[in-house]
Amino acid sequence: MTVLLKYIHVACVAASYILFFLRGVWLMRDSPIMRQRWMKIIPHAVDTLLLASAVLLAWQMDISPFKAPWLLAKIIALLAYVGLGFVAIRLAKTPHTRLIAWLAAQAVFFYIVAVAVTKEVLPWQAL
Repeated sequence: MTVLLKYIHVACVAASYILFFLRGVWLMRDSPIMRQRWMKIIPHAVDTLLLASAVLLAWQMDISPFKAPWLLAKIIALLAYVGLGFVAIRLAKTPHTRLIAWLAAQAVFFYIVAVAVTKEVLPWQAL
């Protein structure tokens, strides 16, 4: 069960990133795709499944942010990613601000992935 859950989690990570990347591109190009109903639903459904699979994996593997500092780092980075994504997709008033928040959110996303792979708070030290 844990292996299947991990595959679901990784698939949701990829889908979530692809959707975030495309939403940023479409928003900056003022694409009508951003106004379609499915674009308001699918990213949230994927992110909900991603979060649920993460919680279930942590529970099944008996790890917690209190026992695994790398997991706490991921959770804190996730909050930063969500905040930057919210600025990029919803709150930014200028294209420049939107672009900076979108790029910063992607940098945080890749930090989260690196922490997940290395199980290190500072993943570049694991190289």
